[in-house]
Amino acid sequence: MNPELAALAQSASVTLVGLMATDAWEHTRDGVVALWQRARPERADAVAAELGHTREDLAADAGTEDELATEWQGRIRRLLIDGPEVAVELQRLLDELAPGASAPSTTVSQHATAGGHSRVYQAGRDQHITER
Repeated sequence: MNPELAALAQSASVTLVGLMATDAWEHTRDGVVALWQRARPERADAVAAELGHTREDLAADAGTEDELATEWQGRIRRLLIDGPEVAVELQRLLDELAPGASAPSTTVSQHATAGGHSRVYQAGRDQHITER
């Protein structure tokens, strides 16, 4: 197997199991099931059930996280072998799930006072001024 795909499978499995106990779980589960739905639709329902069982196992014993990630690494690796084109979609999903990917935008508060013939220019981001 291509080393890049193997690394992707490993990264995806660790991320998948790591997110099982978070608020991002439903989005994660839906994204993973959608990958199977496109690549191997006959397995999508079984994968959804397996994800549920894995989450239950993790909730019962958090010490099994590495073992569960290894199991999912094998499943994801087989998915990538059967359909290497899924790698792009899987990487996109991982990018969405990355810490900070959905971080709220920063709030900018600005205050200025101008008097006389002065000017004030403020921007929350980029600012381009052309004066003639």
